[in-house]
Amino acid sequence: MEWIVISFLILNVLMVLVIGSLLYSLSKRGDERRNFIQMKTMADTFLITVGILIIDILFTVYNVTINDGSITKNSPFILLFVISVVFLISLLLNKRKYGD
Repeated sequence: MEWIVISFLILNVLMVLVIGSLLYSLSKRGDERRNFIQMKTMADTFLITVGILIIDILFTVYNVTINDGSITKNSPFILLFVISVVFLISLLLNKRKYGD
């Protein structure tokens, strides 16, 4: 039972660190290449986020119409964590591709 609490706390700390690194990387100033990399990363993240939300809507419609009719609530903190992870992965890939 104690390992569940410890793993939950570690997961929460990890989420806060990833979200903090997202905000930190957005706040940096840079030249045109860095701005291009950030804009490309933000565009990729936006498309993936819209895709995640569309899939979530489809699952909700499926649950309401086909299943028992209950709607599950999703945590906005988890969604923010997923968006932050997608942003950081996309940022690393774009930095490797376009150089920084």
